[in-house]
Amino acid sequence: MEKIIKIYTDGGARGNPGPAGIGIVFYNEKNNLIEKYSQAIGDQTNNQAEYEAVIFALKKAKKLKFKNVECFSDSELIVNQLSHKYKIKDKGLQPLFIQAWNLMIDFEKISFHHIPREENKEADKLVNQALDTPKKLF
Repeated sequence: MEKIIKIYTDGGARGNPGPAGIGIVFYNEKNNLIEKYSQAIGDQTNNQAEYEAVIFALKKAKKLKFKNVECFSDSELIVNQLSHKYKIKDKGLQPLFIQAWNLMIDFEKISFHHIPREENKEADKLVNQALDTPKKLF
């Protein structure tokens, strides 16, 4: 059986740009919670925060030695850019895309799935925790 990790990511900013945070939730192939993270990341746009969440998640998945990754996000833009369906026109997102792309090549299998916001409540809650208590890392 392949060892798969499912990662739910979210990023958000209060103001655009403004104070931003990320939330990441890791589940194993049986949908059991592995770990979750919440962190303030300074002033960013919403889309930059979404990318920062994916980058953090991929770094952590690599550190945990997972080779097969399924990423879930409610950001249609980020999912479609990372799946090569959309071009990256925003110059502020291009370096973040490159950083994510460079991390993606370390995995045997990686996929990105757009999900409704209602299915990403835990990661969204972690973003708000980061924004409400910016000095803590959960």
